[in-house]
Amino acid sequence: MEVSDNNRNPVVHCDPEILGGTPVFVRTRVPLRNLIDYLEGGYSLDEFLDQFPSVSRDQAIAALEMAHEVLTARARASR
Repeated sequence: MEVSDNNRNPVVHCDPEILGGTPVFVRTRVPLRNLIDYLEGGYSLDEFLDQFPSVSRDQAIAALEMAHEVLTARARASR
């Protein structure tokens, strides 16, 4: 499975051969969960990117924007 941004650039994908199918940023072995954990822990996006240089700023922002879109759509659907 692959998730792309609005420009159809792949951002996150799942591959059974990479971390057992855990969603990771494309062309990395960095789980999407790491970004969420960093932000939940009070760290900045820049701190995350410093620790995981294989993830681009564009990838991280696109993943957050997609999460926002999904959550907003679910909230609207539950009204």
